[in-house]
Amino acid sequence: MSSAPAAPKVDVSKAVGYQSAPQRVIYTTRDLMLYAISIGVKGDELQYLYENDPNFAAFPTYPLVLPLKKDRHGVSIYEGGDNVPGIPAFDPNKLVHGDQSMEVLAPLPLGGEFELLTTVTGVYDKGKGMVIERTTKMVDPKNHSKVYTAMKGSAFVRGAGGWGGPKGPKQDPYDPPKDKQPDAEFEDKTNDELAILYRLSGDYNVLHIDPKVAPRVGFRKPILHGLCTYGHAAHAIVKTFGGSDSNALKSITGRFTAPVYPGDTLVTRMWKVPADNKDQEKIIFQVAVKETNQIVINGGCVVLWAKGKAPKSKL
Repeated sequence: MSSAPAAPKVDVSKAVGYQSAPQRVIYTTRDLMLYAISIGVKGDELQYLYENDPNFAAFPTYPLVLPLKKDRHGVSIYEGGDNVPGIPAFDPNKLVHGDQSMEVLAPLPLGGEFELLTTVTGVYDKGKGMVIERTTKMVDPKNHSKVYTAMKGSAFVRGAGGWGGPKGPKQDPYDPPKDKQPDAEFEDKTNDELAILYRLSGDYNVLHIDPKVAPRVGFRKPILHGLCTYGHAAHAIVKTFGGSDSNALKSITGRFTAPVYPGDTLVTRMWKVPADNKDQEKIIFQVAVKETNQIVINGGCVVLWAKGKAPKSKL
């Protein structure tokens, strides 16, 4: 009878607070347009798709692809992140996205060279796995005080728990109002090749394309990137309540709860709730797969600038 695998040896004191070396990242207007197509932008929003449109702009969640794209323009090997002191090496195919949030602090330029500053802010033992939490800022390489966006994400490493570490803080989810139907729903039928398209934005993890890899890690076929689903939700909300304005998004957060397969129909359900101040609008959201009614993003919240209150681009 085989014994259970030994729990990993994790040193939280070495891991938490670890700062990666500044990561050089580059993107172009072509990258912005490719990303926009992959998150569901259609021809009625040419400001995200056509470089000569007078209102051409980056969709505000674009920076989420940069930690994996880095400064590369070609196909790259998926590396699963850098080595963090105090955390043993693990199979990157056992890593799944947990939570993701981002705050827009300045309008995105239409391309150029930037740096990402990443810090490990938490390492938690969840029993069946380990959660690694990171905060990343996209900054001007010549002036790190110029911050364009702040991103916070957690990754769940399956099978890497049980080492007796902290469980992590309890988080209050953004639940939809009880007994209230959504104020709006946005339906988007994905196609069978969507993961193939989205990976061209920089996430070349073979889990999303290789039919031999997916079953080995518990999926019946290649799954859609979680951040692709996340981008679809952000687009649905900005289009529905933000007038498709690239400057409307202030912040977004959500928790990934189930995989999406290319070809699924995504339904973003939205509830308007009181905002923290008169210059903002607050939307609680969920994303579900229409064919199964499975919720795939839960605990979602978007803060938009109220009409006329969004900061203007300075390109």
